[in-house]
Amino acid sequence: MEVTEPSRRDRIMTFDSRRFLDTVSEAPGVYRMFDSEGNTLYIGKARRLKARLASYFRGALNTKTQALVGRIADIQVTVTNSETEALLLEQTLIKELRPPYNILLRDDKSYPFVFASDHHPFPALEHKRVRTRHQDGRYFGPYPSSGAVRETLSLMQKVFRIRNCEDSVFAHRTRPCLQYQIQRCRAPCVGYISEADYRRDLEHAIQCLEGRSEAVSEELSREMEAASKALDFEEAARLRDQLQDLRRLQQRQIVDTGSGDADIFALASESGALCISLLTIRQGRMLGARHYSPSNGLDIGEAELLGEFISQYYFGQPHEIPVEVLTSHTIPDASLIATALSEKSGRRVRVTDKVRGHRAQWRELARTNAEQQLAAQLANQQQLAKRFEALREALELEETPQRLECFDISHSHGEATVASCVVFDQDGPRKSDYRRFNITGVAAGDDYAAMQQALTRRFKRLQSGEGILPDILVVDGGKGQLNMARDVLRELGINDLMLLGVAKGTTRKAGLETLFIETQSLETRPLETRPFETKNRSLALPPTSPGLHLIQHIRDESHRFAITGHRARRDKARRTSTLQDIPGIGPKRRRELLRFFGGLQGIRQATREELARVPGISTTMAETIHRSLHG
Repeated sequence: MEVTEPSRRDRIMTFDSRRFLDTVSEAPGVYRMFDSEGNTLYIGKARRLKARLASYFRGALNTKTQALVGRIADIQVTVTNSETEALLLEQTLIKELRPPYNILLRDDKSYPFVFASDHHPFPALEHKRVRTRHQDGRYFGPYPSSGAVRETLSLMQKVFRIRNCEDSVFAHRTRPCLQYQIQRCRAPCVGYISEADYRRDLEHAIQCLEGRSEAVSEELSREMEAASKALDFEEAARLRDQLQDLRRLQQRQIVDTGSGDADIFALASESGALCISLLTIRQGRMLGARHYSPSNGLDIGEAELLGEFISQYYFGQPHEIPVEVLTSHTIPDASLIATALSEKSGRRVRVTDKVRGHRAQWRELARTNAEQQLAAQLANQQQLAKRFEALREALELEETPQRLECFDISHSHGEATVASCVVFDQDGPRKSDYRRFNITGVAAGDDYAAMQQALTRRFKRLQSGEGILPDILVVDGGKGQLNMARDVLRELGINDLMLLGVAKGTTRKAGLETLFIETQSLETRPLETRPFETKNRSLALPPTSPGLHLIQHIRDESHRFAITGHRARRDKARRTSTLQDIPGIGPKRRRELLRFFGGLQGIRQATREELARVPGISTTMAETIHRSLHG
C-alpha cells in the first residue's frame, strides 16, 4: 500500500463546476482553489460552502474574479463545526500558504484573547491583543475578532457580574458605579461582595470560557433549588435568570482553549473507493485537513488498512508526531503503534478511538471531511468514465451504457414497505430522476410482489412517455428478483433491455457479489413465445474491478434511498398511532395505562422505565409501546 496524496495533474484540466457543486456540503468550512499545477490560488471560508462556491460560477463577476475562475483546475473543501472555526482556519492557511489572490487578506494582526489576572484579589476579564508570557494570569481564545471578544465580555458581565474596569479605577472607587446600578457588576470595589464569592463567580465564568458551561449550569441549578428550599426566593430568582442567560452563552463557540495536540485520522469507504482524512490539531486549534486515497490491493478490512496507513505516515515519512493520534476505527495494532511512536518522539504518545468531549467532536469532523471528499471522488468525471467503460468490457457490450436504473425494497418485518428507483448516467447519480414507490396491497414481507409492483408502476410510466428507458436495469437480489423483473418487462412488451441482478455472497461482504445477467433476444417471434436469452448468466468480478465498483455504488445508493423513504413512512404512521394499534395491548392493559398516567398525553410523555412500572407491562412491552408512539 503506497501512501501518496493524489496528484492534481491526473485530474481533469477543465474544471466541471456543475458536477463538483453536486457533491459539496451545505455546512460551514474552508475551500482551497488550485491551478493545473497544483498551486494554491485562493483560500476562502463560507457559512454555507455550497452557496458560496456556486456564486463563483454564475455571471456578473468582476474581472479579477473571472481571471481566478478561469485558472481553477480543482477545489478542495474542509468542513468545520462553525463559521468561526472556518474563519480561523482560513487565516491560518493564508498565512502559511500565501496564495496570490488572497493578497488583501494577508496581514500580521494577531488574534485577540480574554485575560484573567492571578495577582489581583478581584480580577477583571480583559481584552488582550498580545499573549504575554511574563504576565501572570490565564488566557482564553484566540477569538476571530475584537467584536467577538467584546461580545463575550459583555455576556460574562451580564451572567456572572464580573467587573470590567481598569485596576487604577478600581483602586480609587468610593461608591458603586453605573455597572452596579444596571446589574452588570456586584461592586467588589466598595466591598459589596466578598473575595470568596467573587472568586466563585469568576471561576464559573472561566469554566464557561473553557467550554465547561454544562457543569456550571448543574451547579447553578443546585444552588437555585437550595435557595428555594430555604425560602430565599430573591436569590432563587437571580440564579434562575443567570441560568437563562447561560443558555445563550452555551451556544458560543470558544475556538481554542490553548491545549490539545493531536492528529485525527478518519476513513470512509463506499463502492470500492476509499478516502482517509487527516485533521491536524495544534494547541487546540485546527490547522488544516489533508485527504489521501491509498490503494487496497489486498482488500483488507478498514481498521487494518487505517492502521497500516498510520504506520507508513509516521515511519515512512518525516512527519511531526503529536501527543495524541485519534482514529475513526479501532485499529488492531494501536498499542504497538503507540509504543513505536513514543520511542521515536521520546515522550508518551496515545493512539486511541475511545474519546469524549471535544476530542469526539474532532473525530466526527474528520469523519465528515472524509465522507465529503469521498463523495467528490465518486463524482469525478474521469473516474466515472473509467467505471462505465470497465462495466462495458465486463458485460461484453458493444457500446458503453449511458443510463442505469436500480431498484431496491426496504421494510421492517413487512411494515411500511417502500421501493426505490435510482438513476446513474455518465455524470453519476441523477437525483432529479430518482423515484420512490409506497407499496400497498401485498403480503407483509413479500419482496417479490413488492418488486413486481414497483417495476410495473415505473415502466408503465416510461411507456406513457414519462422518463427515459435505461440501458441496464439493476435489481438488488439474485435469480428470484431477476426472474420477477423479466416477467414484468415481458408482460409490458419492453424489448432490448439488459437485466442485471446483484446477489451478495454468503458472507455478504462487499466485493464478493455475484452478478446475474440476462439480455433479451432480438428475435421477431411473438412476444409471448419469445425467450430471454442468457449471456454470461453468472459473473463474479474481482473486488478491484471499476465496473463492480459502479454496480456497488448504484446498489448502495438505491439501498440508502429506499431506507430513507421507509423510515419516513414508518415514523409518520407510528406518530399517528394509538394504543389500539399497538400489538399486545388489549383492553385491560389500555385501562391500566390510562389509569396510571391519567390519559394518552401522559403515556406519550412517559419514558420506557416509567411505562415498565405500570402493572402488567413488561420491559419488552414498554419498549414496544414507546417505539410505537414515538417511532
